[in-house]
Amino acid sequence: MGAVPKTVNEQRKLAVVRYADDFVVMHESREVIERAKEVIQEWLTEVGLELKAEKTSISHTLDGKNPGFDFLGFNVRQYRVGRYHSGKNTNGNLLGFKTLIKPSQKAIEKHKEKLRNVVKSHLALPQVALIAKLNPIIRGWCNYYRTVVSKEVFGEMDTFLWELTWSWAKRRHPNKSHGWVAKRYWKPEKEKQWNFKGKLKDGTKAGLTRHSETEIIRHVKVKGKASPMDGNLIYWSKRLRKSPDVSTRVIKLLKRQGGKCERCGLTFRDGDRWEVDHILPTTLGGKDWYTNLQLLHDYCHHAKSETDGSRGGRTLEDIEAEEPDEVKVSRPVLKTSRAGDSLA
Repeated sequence: MGAVPKTVNEQRKLAVVRYADDFVVMHESREVIERAKEVIQEWLTEVGLELKAEKTSISHTLDGKNPGFDFLGFNVRQYRVGRYHSGKNTNGNLLGFKTLIKPSQKAIEKHKEKLRNVVKSHLALPQVALIAKLNPIIRGWCNYYRTVVSKEVFGEMDTFLWELTWSWAKRRHPNKSHGWVAKRYWKPEKEKQWNFKGKLKDGTKAGLTRHSETEIIRHVKVKGKASPMDGNLIYWSKRLRKSPDVSTRVIKLLKRQGGKCERCGLTFRDGDRWEVDHILPTTLGGKDWYTNLQLLHDYCHHAKSETDGSRGGRTLEDIEAEEPDEVKVSRPVLKTSRAGDSLA
């Protein structure tokens, strides 16, 4: 059978992480990995499948020519560091390296290409229309990578996006000075001088979302044997506020409302469906401000919408121009996604 783990401890060291038809096999011994590859190929052959050569590779996460590996858009790699930054094993001993998970270079280039295509295809549209197209793409991508080491990458993406929008603006006004273009499309606010903002029909401003505005929130494992069915509402309501799957706006509303639905008064629990509601509907003049927002269960939101006059009243043109909410994105774990304001 070759180099196959024989003892219980050796078997526990062999880890397999799978999502759909993508998977990673990890072990400290290269011989074990190579044997695992053979076993997997033998099994796939029996069902008429095979490993794709260009997508299958064996690499070390710390040493070698190209250390680390890409999985589901993430790059997993270990870096040699000093004692003050080193990771520790289960016994508390220094390892001499630190494991970092970042957006993969392929994912970064794919995101840049998507932003570039959107800007190029909207050269003649108003500024607010371009912002409305870019914002959900930016928010979705950032929400997907907000749980890993992404702060530096987010900053680089903002620089790239500024270059794109600057070229877009200059192309629209080739005979205008740089100062004129900057004053028309970028509005200074407080400590941020370069804010790509345009006006909606009602006079309010819609701004382009920055990648760096996304807060990095590490995933926190559920304590021990805790379960949403154990009745510990306090623990689960607090956990929801710290979840990386929840948008910043929802987190703020959860905190303000004490983790409870503003309409029925029941505590939100992991797995509940919620939606952000405008207290005074936008169709009646309500603004998209925090003071006019509340978080409700989906059924509470539906019941309110039936009686507050918010049904209908908006045209497709209005929806096209307004700044959209955060979108839902798929997560690299087998659980319900809740990256945006509305959980479906």
